[in-house]
Amino acid sequence: MRKVAKQAGCTTGAVTYYFANKEEMVSAVAQSLFDQFDTMLDSGEGSADVRVIIQQWLDWTSLNETDTWLAVFQLLAHARHEPAFASVIQQRYFRFRQGLATILAKGQAQGVIRSDIPADLLADQLSAISDGWMMMHPIEPERFEPSRAKALLDALITLISPLPESAV
Repeated sequence: MRKVAKQAGCTTGAVTYYFANKEEMVSAVAQSLFDQFDTMLDSGEGSADVRVIIQQWLDWTSLNETDTWLAVFQLLAHARHEPAFASVIQQRYFRFRQGLATILAKGQAQGVIRSDIPADLLADQLSAISDGWMMMHPIEPERFEPSRAKALLDALITLISPLPESAV
């Protein structure tokens, strides 16, 4: 808590006024990150345009400092050893996947997302792909330059698009 206060340029008392302990502070950081994910999903909830949501995610990851992503990975490592914090991550990540599955299901009903795979499984797959991109972005930023990011996004959309009639 002292290190956080020093980094923030305030007293330890100011930090403890808002956070009772380190776990509460770390949970607040995780909640804030997931709030940003929720905002992205909320923006796509009216349509089934997964491309827009993922493009927003790519833009968001490109704008943020790589230190943010390194902090996310440290938070995940921390969750492995802190059951209360792990519960926060599990609950929020579940809610994120549910929101994504809802958007995918709408796309399936509209015929713009493949329907031969259940929406919840597609949401898990898209989450795994996005997690991998997020993990590698700070390490290999050149891999996510605009033209390559567009190609990755196009490939992802192809994977979730309905199969051509001739392939069925």
